[in-house]
Amino acid sequence: MSDTSYDVVNPATEEVLTTVPLADVEQTDAAVARARRAFESWRTVAPADRGRLLRRFAEQVDAHAEELAQLEVRNSGHTIGNARWEAGNVRDVLTYYSAAPERLIGKQIPVAGGVDVTFHEPLGVVGAIVPWNFPMPIAGWAFAPALAAGNAVVLKPAELTPLTAMRLAELALEAGLPEGVFTVLPGKGTVVGQRLVEHPDVRKIVFTGSTEVGKGVMRGCADRVKRVTLELGGKSANVVFADADLEKAAAGAPGAVFDNAGQDCCARSRILVQRSAYDRFMALLEPAVTGFRVEDPAMDTAQMGPLISRGQWERVSSYVPDDAPVAFRGTAPDGPGFWFPPTVLAPVDPADRAVTDEIFGPVVAVVPFEDEDDAVRIANQGEYGLSGSIWTRDLGRALRVSRGIEAGNLSVNSNSSVRYSTPFGGFKQSGLGRELGPDALHSFTEEKNVFLSTEV
Repeated sequence: MSDTSYDVVNPATEEVLTTVPLADVEQTDAAVARARRAFESWRTVAPADRGRLLRRFAEQVDAHAEELAQLEVRNSGHTIGNARWEAGNVRDVLTYYSAAPERLIGKQIPVAGGVDVTFHEPLGVVGAIVPWNFPMPIAGWAFAPALAAGNAVVLKPAELTPLTAMRLAELALEAGLPEGVFTVLPGKGTVVGQRLVEHPDVRKIVFTGSTEVGKGVMRGCADRVKRVTLELGGKSANVVFADADLEKAAAGAPGAVFDNAGQDCCARSRILVQRSAYDRFMALLEPAVTGFRVEDPAMDTAQMGPLISRGQWERVSSYVPDDAPVAFRGTAPDGPGFWFPPTVLAPVDPADRAVTDEIFGPVVAVVPFEDEDDAVRIANQGEYGLSGSIWTRDLGRALRVSRGIEAGNLSVNSNSSVRYSTPFGGFKQSGLGRELGPDALHSFTEEKNVFLSTEV
């Protein structure tokens, strides 16, 4: 990558798709200035009209959903099934928040001597810095509620995966959003991302990425008392009790960690199995893993595609050296592409870095536990607390363990982490703040209190 352009590569073939110009500091400042000017008029658009424009944006995304999905397959190596869901998620998130401008309701608070009311005022320009693992939906989680609240957005996509974000910006204009209200600015994180953090006219940063980089973003925002939402790393636990439906838990476990080639902050990359069910679970897990279809992501039958880059392949490989305790593994295509087979490690020392680090690849470690307390203790080890699953037929146990595990998003007898209508975010070093759900707009506004005296 040069300072001025970047070759976007198809991770399934290693072929260059296109070359994207990279913005510099001056271009970033110009984009922020345009957004600041656009904000002054966008904030005054009537709530119903702002909602109508967001619905038109959703309709444009829906009309181009297959185009966006095919573009994501080529740019990110996502399976076509996943990519279609991702385009649909952008549409659905826009639709969900298109109703929000008319529901951004304040309060009337009883006070003496007058009337007291509160307003939710938009912040101004929001900088969104989004990752390469889910370029479309994570972008939508940031820009949809921010726009609905009356803010302008400057979005920096990841260098590896800018193409769908750039197309979404075009669709926003085609839907009728005013120039400057939603800008996509490809560039380096150290240039564009850093400038968005530092720029005095950017009033909030939404960042999704690694915990290490997120700490730097948080430091930069702290220096300027800038609002920030962080969605960072994860090392989520998939907790399987002996009384669970073991067949269902084992059948779902590969998708919970190998989906998107394991490049998912919510990946259940630790499977904790009650010792009395361990052997049976492993026997059920093996055919589910070896049968997991890793193939050309453009094929409808593909369950997993390649890793995003050669660098990511090398990182993941370092966690599976030749002497690694591989219990079993699936298959992956030969030839060009950043392919890595689904891999199960067991038995693994609980202190091994494959158990403690976020690998961000299709590698899972299986660890036995004794009882509820032991399961919660192991699940809570480490710095992360984003997501996880609990498998049991005992409702009381499900509630006790759910309350005991330090994570922001838990599923019982399911591996589902994300719904646009419910809040999403992490405990501990997995992040700060929440995205999605009915309250997301509040993180893109300031609450203003106004007292009106009625005394003469």
